[in-house]
Amino acid sequence: MNIIDVMSTRRNIKVFKPDVIKDELINKWLQTASLAPNHRMTEPWEIYVIGKETRAKLNHKTNFGDAPFLMAVVSRNGATVVETEENVVATACFIQNFNLAAWAEGVGTFWSSVGITPKNKQILGVTDDSTILGVLGVGYPKVVPDPKPRTPIQNKITSLP
Repeated sequence: MNIIDVMSTRRNIKVFKPDVIKDELINKWLQTASLAPNHRMTEPWEIYVIGKETRAKLNHKTNFGDAPFLMAVVSRNGATVVETEENVVATACFIQNFNLAAWAEGVGTFWSSVGITPKNKQILGVTDDSTILGVLGVGYPKVVPDPKPRTPIQNKITSLP
């Protein structure tokens, strides 16, 4: 699948098959994701692989669609407000790279913001010098949802003189 097809067909998967994802694939997608643009090569992302015990404590209403693999993606805060914002943007790029790399090989992801609550931040052991960008469920999709309607991009373009 070419990159345009990957980007055009990727969906947020809400229900997963129980099939386990091989560690080699997860590691390959994480390595690919780490090629994301990041200011001054801060590489601010941290990955927390979430096991069964921690997952149960997070108490997500859908149990992350029963995804067989779960991880939190965390961004280290910077020395300044600007650097912190740059790190968050870079980590979001990391997540998108991961999502696209997985989707290119038929594996879906579910990006949830559940980790940002103070309780879940504590459960995950994330310190105050970091920001959780999301908890990702990863697995083979049981259901791939239809695309949702999008605003035409022409409605989002402003031309400046």
